[in-house]
Amino acid sequence: MRDLYQIIKRPVITEKSTVLKEELNQVVFEVDPKANKLEIKEAVEKLFNVKVLKVRTIKVKGKKKRLGRLQGKEKDWKKAIVTLRPGDHIEFFEGV
Repeated sequence: MRDLYQIIKRPVITEKSTVLKEELNQVVFEVDPKANKLEIKEAVEKLFNVKVLKVRTIKVKGKKKRLGRLQGKEKDWKKAIVTLRPGDHIEFFEGV
């Protein structure tokens, strides 16, 4: 199995993910594009000591960017929405 920190790259902190966290007890992470749902579930459970009920994954296309005449594209990435057991929670920014 790969290193847990290679599977879970970072939490995605947006308005929508904050609403999911507060109302549905779901947390959003950027994960390795090659990781599957079972690897993501095991990594979250071991890193944060919580129980995961469900994992949903989404492949996000990178946005097209332009700087004058030059065109480019941000990299594609994979997002995982993890549903936690009622009573479990993960705090990223405590007291902010």
